[in-house]
Amino acid sequence: MQIVDDLEAEQERLESLLSGLTEEQWASPSAAAGWSIADTVLHLAQTEEGVVYTLTSDERPNAFDRGDTALDDAVDEAVRTQRASADATFERWCAARRAALDALRAADPDRRVPWATTPLRPAVLATTRLAEHWAHGLDIAGPLGLPFDDTDRLRHIAWLGHRTLPYAFQVEGLEPHDVYCELTAPDGTTTWRYGPADADSTVRGPAGDFCRIGARRLSPDQTRLLADGPHADAALRVLRNYAV
Repeated sequence: MQIVDDLEAEQERLESLLSGLTEEQWASPSAAAGWSIADTVLHLAQTEEGVVYTLTSDERPNAFDRGDTALDDAVDEAVRTQRASADATFERWCAARRAALDALRAADPDRRVPWATTPLRPAVLATTRLAEHWAHGLDIAGPLGLPFDDTDRLRHIAWLGHRTLPYAFQVEGLEPHDVYCELTAPDGTTTWRYGPADADSTVRGPAGDFCRIGARRLSPDQTRLLADGPHADAALRVLRNYAV
């Protein structure tokens, strides 16, 4: 699957970045609130292990069976209880990501597997993993002042954000509405289009801005996106780059 190849490319970029970090950098704060760089990578390792688990057992990863605990709290608890050295954390993530790639490639593409709240087909699961690795790549590279340029892999993340807009509206107690998105790719010339062109609400502008809103790394008023129509502003407020 092309999406799995692109996920692998995104992970390889992050691996290259991480392999050059010092112990001090690993211990420094990431942009993910309360987490160090090492904590952020540990979280990625844990969730990649969850990908392997659900694809091979057809059961939800244990991290999602949290009883009355909120998902964010459960995720944070998993990180706090499994902290290790930078080398061990890096090796754990490298092993987990490669195992997850193998499991995604071997999976039945039509079989939905359990995830956080909604069963997902492997291609959509891979897309969520690409979105998370990209977002946490921003969390790591930004505070360290390291380059982390946008790539055409953002088209998958933009698709995911648009695809889940109906659910995002509902989560916020709003009626879903069609929204047409016309986004400029990182090359500055290619245009990516999502949704019905005759929708009465439209969003236009840089794909990188759109994806950062969906990752909750920027607010709509911090971007160059243009929202037009009765539901475009609301769409940007609820936008999220994940399928649950």
